[in-house]
Amino acid sequence: MNKVVEEFELYGKTYRFETGELAKQASGAVLVTQGDSTVLITAVISREERDYDFFPLTVDYIEKMYAVGRIPGGYLKREAKPSDRATLNARMIDRPIRPGFVDGFKQEVHVVATPLVADQQNPVDTICIQGASAALMIGAAPFDGPCACVRVARNAQTKEFIINPTYAEQEASDLDLVIAGTKDYISMIEAGASEVDEADMLAAMQFGQEAIAAFCDAQARFLSRVDITPVQWKLHEAVPEIATRISAYYDEMSAALKDADKQQRIAHVEALKERIVADNFSEEEQEAWASDIAAELKKLEKHAMRRMIIETGERVDGRRADEIRPLYIKPGYLPRVHGSGLFQRGQTQVLSVATLGMLSEWQRLDTIEPDEGKRYMHHYNFPPYCTGEVGRMGSPKRREVGHGALAERALLPVIPSEEDFPYAIRVVSEVLESNGSSSMASTCGSTLALMDAGVPISAPVSGIAMGLIKEDDGVVVLSDIQGLEDFLGDMDFKVTGTSKGITALQMDNKARGLSLDILFRALEQAKSGRAFILNAMLAEINAPRAQLSDYAPRIETIHIPQDKIREVIGTGGKVVRGIQDETGATIEILEDGTIRIAAVDGKAGADAKARILEIVKEPEVGEEYNGEVVGIKDFGAFVRLTPSKDGLLHISRITTGRLNSVEDALTVGDIVHVKVLEVDAKSGKISLDRIDKPAAPATHKAPTPDQQHRHSLHAERNVRRHHEV
Repeated sequence: MNKVVEEFELYGKTYRFETGELAKQASGAVLVTQGDSTVLITAVISREERDYDFFPLTVDYIEKMYAVGRIPGGYLKREAKPSDRATLNARMIDRPIRPGFVDGFKQEVHVVATPLVADQQNPVDTICIQGASAALMIGAAPFDGPCACVRVARNAQTKEFIINPTYAEQEASDLDLVIAGTKDYISMIEAGASEVDEADMLAAMQFGQEAIAAFCDAQARFLSRVDITPVQWKLHEAVPEIATRISAYYDEMSAALKDADKQQRIAHVEALKERIVADNFSEEEQEAWASDIAAELKKLEKHAMRRMIIETGERVDGRRADEIRPLYIKPGYLPRVHGSGLFQRGQTQVLSVATLGMLSEWQRLDTIEPDEGKRYMHHYNFPPYCTGEVGRMGSPKRREVGHGALAERALLPVIPSEEDFPYAIRVVSEVLESNGSSSMASTCGSTLALMDAGVPISAPVSGIAMGLIKEDDGVVVLSDIQGLEDFLGDMDFKVTGTSKGITALQMDNKARGLSLDILFRALEQAKSGRAFILNAMLAEINAPRAQLSDYAPRIETIHIPQDKIREVIGTGGKVVRGIQDETGATIEILEDGTIRIAAVDGKAGADAKARILEIVKEPEVGEEYNGEVVGIKDFGAFVRLTPSKDGLLHISRITTGRLNSVEDALTVGDIVHVKVLEVDAKSGKISLDRIDKPAAPATHKAPTPDQQHRHSLHAERNVRRHHEV
């Protein structure tokens, strides 16, 4: 294949598609560039048909630290486990291209995105989808392309929409909308927003859809210049007799589906499926047609569920299309933890737990993105028992990472600033039961946990998952979908927000022809559902707790001069470690002189603060101290006023009578009550006077007036000499 390059400009950004030079043994390979950010996308299509009852598509996004000129951390010094961001990007590539493959295509497909350059100005995620589409079409995949993806931002001041914004433009935006699809339909939406209303969100989607069409046209121009060898892919077709035998059980399947209890419904459906197979297929047919029988049984279940909703308006659990399942809400569910909340909707139950920590406990991100880290973290766990299944526990899977990221994004706009609430915040959502919308239950449960923890969020957030059943001309939008409606429906559209507007969106679409009108209808129906759920939450806890948990650390922030930092830290950290060991507080010192003190025990925090302030304290004229004598010279004694400041108590000011030797009146370790007489402006040296001076030892004669005068002059000379030294 000859090298083909297509350069173009759209919406103020420059792009480049290139093929024919790199990775030529892949079915298709495209180099995509925005600015200097460059990603290599490869697609390989197996020539062997697999006997699966699903489409075997795998997408990998492989971060390379050389893309930003860094060597990976850790012992191995090479890339290993994908970061959460890499996992999310892989999911984002998969979701819009998966619906584009034709039914019956069973060859394995592997798409790999490898960022080669990340210029720290232009994100690489959206251009990966354009590259995946082009690579698949170069490989002659039976794929409904071109497919494109754009990010839509909105300048918070001017309200102007921006396509594929730079990182700097994103900073000034109140919207981060990623939308993907073809010229004809939308297949994926992912968004975060600062309480944007539904009408503005729809306008952004419409603007994004127009941009997608422009990018699809650019991709089509590029592909028209590529010499693509057509491939007649064999599409799997099941024996028609299978569908004929199974379709006769439509009425029985409809009856089996009508049960509000998930486990009972699954049991009824599975028992029916087993009976259908046993009564209609021989052992030889079962073995030969195993995947086709399974696929046709799934079609029967899907058809029965969808027709029930379209024709009767009734769902399998008896609800109306816009009805929310019963709610059970309990903030403060657990003792001792910093904050917790149990949220249950139908048979989906999530327990969220909030933990507060020092800002130094933020999460550092080792990725090719410019973000260094984050102080608000949300983690989502989906153990096998939550669906009544046996499985292996291990590291979070892609789905868990994605759902956790969605709930995190939903709440991020309402998290207080670091200045207002100097804590690192972690929320963990444990899915204890699942029957659909567990990510939205996690959002609601996390709001409860944060409010229970006393985190001053700007507004509570609720979430709901919307579904769609589209059959011919019949369209029904479903509120609060359960697992079956997600699995067999046409859309999974998750919406979160406050009473003011939307904070996050996520949509996956299986139905071609999803219009903006349907999306707006879903947004409006979701708004009502969110409000219903939010009111139920506020009935249990209407505001963040006024006080933090007794078991949460209290963090106080103080500021000291930068030239005092060394004194607080001490040699090798000796001073600050000593304060922490003795008080039990945790101390964090920043380069600008900001010090954060955290302690569960209020007295420990107060003691640590007092110790630090004592170290940096500058004595002033007129102040009194009970200081320890730390040194004795012929001309006087040095008295420790603060851990870092000593003052000179001259021999003439130790007693009321003449004192021939300082050691006649003081020894090292004595505590004396002194007053600051003078602080030298240049040297900072301090002169002291003793309060309530005792009489000089009796063995000495009282000085004459002339001796007192000479003694005074001598003392002044010694003080000056001491200051000069």
